[in-house]
Amino acid sequence: MKTQSSPVSNLVRSIDFTGTSGDQLRHLLNDQWLVTNGLGGYASATISGAVTWRYHGLLIAALPAPLGRTLMLNHLSELVQLPGKNLIQFGGGDQPRQEDAAVYLTEFRLENQLPTWRYEIDGVIIEKRVLMLYLQNTTHITYELKSKHKDVRLELRPSVHFRPFEGNVSVELSSNYEVRTRGTQFEIHSGEVYPPLRLFIHGQSARLTNDGGSEREIFYERDAERGYESRGSIWTPGYFSVPLTADAPITLIASTEDWRTISALSPEAALATESDRRKRLLRIAHPRAHEGIAAELVLAADQFIITPSGRIADAARARAAGDEIRSVIAGYHWFTDWGRDTMISLEGLTLTTGRFHEAAWVLRTFAHYVKNGLIPNMFPEGQNEGLYHTADATLWFFQALHRYTRATNDRETLVALIPLLCDIVEHHLRGTHYGIGVDPTDGLLRQGQDGYQLTWMDAKVADWVVTPRRGKAVEINALWYNALRLLESWLEEEGKVPDARRIRGHADRACECFDKRFWNPALNCLFDVVDGESGCDPAIRPNQVLAISLTHPVLARERWEPVLTVVREKLLTPVGLRSLSRDHPDYKAKYFGDLRSRDAAYHQGTVWGWLIGPFIDAWLKVYPDSRSEARHFLDGFEPHLNEGCVGSISEVFDAEPPYMQRGCIAQAWSVAEVLRTMVLTSENPG
Repeated sequence: MKTQSSPVSNLVRSIDFTGTSGDQLRHLLNDQWLVTNGLGGYASATISGAVTWRYHGLLIAALPAPLGRTLMLNHLSELVQLPGKNLIQFGGGDQPRQEDAAVYLTEFRLENQLPTWRYEIDGVIIEKRVLMLYLQNTTHITYELKSKHKDVRLELRPSVHFRPFEGNVSVELSSNYEVRTRGTQFEIHSGEVYPPLRLFIHGQSARLTNDGGSEREIFYERDAERGYESRGSIWTPGYFSVPLTADAPITLIASTEDWRTISALSPEAALATESDRRKRLLRIAHPRAHEGIAAELVLAADQFIITPSGRIADAARARAAGDEIRSVIAGYHWFTDWGRDTMISLEGLTLTTGRFHEAAWVLRTFAHYVKNGLIPNMFPEGQNEGLYHTADATLWFFQALHRYTRATNDRETLVALIPLLCDIVEHHLRGTHYGIGVDPTDGLLRQGQDGYQLTWMDAKVADWVVTPRRGKAVEINALWYNALRLLESWLEEEGKVPDARRIRGHADRACECFDKRFWNPALNCLFDVVDGESGCDPAIRPNQVLAISLTHPVLARERWEPVLTVVREKLLTPVGLRSLSRDHPDYKAKYFGDLRSRDAAYHQGTVWGWLIGPFIDAWLKVYPDSRSEARHFLDGFEPHLNEGCVGSISEVFDAEPPYMQRGCIAQAWSVAEVLRTMVLTSENPG
């Protein structure tokens, strides 16, 4: 297996599968690829092409509420007919068979993050590429004959099971699937609430041979490992048979758009347009992100920035005001847009990448959703209304706004939002939902309500809150103090001196009491929670890093180095920070198994990639001349780009070597924080 990363004009990550066997073959069945469309829709599967869990498919369309993301094209069987030979399956079956996975695949590569496969079948060389059109629910799957052979024919058999993308795979297939023909255009209808799947072969006149339709059962291996229903059926209407000639690619187009939109761009024009868009993204990014891994992450970051397709009324409101609605998908495959993840990710996804207008749109989008002093924690799939059970997302909003104004000097947006920021602080001072409010005895922020986990350590199984942190959590109060100081400075800049003075009083009070209440002299670091259900929690967790890393550190300067030393010794790994130290009785080394087992480990040792960002920020405050050493804290992410989702960064990792990637295959704040700190720790970060 080989990889290479080329300069910005031709950014390539290549994995060579010639002569591979053993452990390397497992990459074909375990590692995955991802293509997105800027709406929250995507295409994704294993490198081999095998379908191994419910989230895999070649077209997961982002449809308006109440549908949400919907699996429309599950799989495509790929066979080739060579002169004088039987049909040969070359692109991987729908079932995971390691012995067949790399028979013909010689290379998998990302070209500016677009996946391409190269197959060699008895000397015949075929390349395949998958592209989703930006802001469309349309997938192009292109095949090109790279050798000078004749009489080569492809047989492509599409399979479907229209369902919510995270729906149970064992749900019975519709009995009403039918194919409707419009010349060489085909539509699969289900007779239900879903739009038709429209299919078309571009490049050659191709008919769909309807062999009566048939079902076959699929075993979803990853779902079985995770304790979910793992056997379900898919339906195929028949197959396309199409000649493939040198220098004349053919493209299977699958879409839920109308035919006029589908035919507006040829596959060649669509590829050229998308290639130009990606090159532009690289050009406008920070100069230190124009090549190498940082450049790859600029394109990976693009996958998370979306125009929410389902919230039509909100989009209309924004456009009427001369704005656009933007949000951030927290992770693929299953996360929607989350307020906390969006605010933490904003700098890396939009500011480091030079996408300043979109950063403003994201901030103004979430500002519109503020209710009772809170921004939404998340938007459930297929719904228009957010859920507000979060104590930290709103406070991260202040930090994100600060980073935005520092990068853009956009005073207009800041001034427009100051009344909202003041209202947020007032709600926190007098108390708002979920027990979130300032304790007047010490000026610290407390939170907690039965059945809810309001901090980022939010694992919950039924009524079991795995990491109960009710009380005064260390990072919540670091964020609260930071928000107060930022608001104080903004009010002063706008000449609102009495208001600024009042906010300063609250900040001074919180700072004074923080050091007294949170310092744990026995461990030379900070309590994770004070005034909790069981008093003060001495568990060593990464949350305390935020008391140093934020713009306005709440922790006394003389305590920065001791805290950082403990965090480095107890929590640091090559791919982020452990969520709990090894010496704690609740420590879990691996994140695997069914939902209950996974959630029991989610914040009990499991490593989170995004935490490397706050750690490096804190490190550079304590050791400002150790930029090169800080850069080495990112070294473990380079080999990871060939694992999990190739070219992206996973949500979490096991807490012990080999730090197996787990959770979502591509996570917004993981990508954002690694990219941001790569630029920050470059030789000349200016």
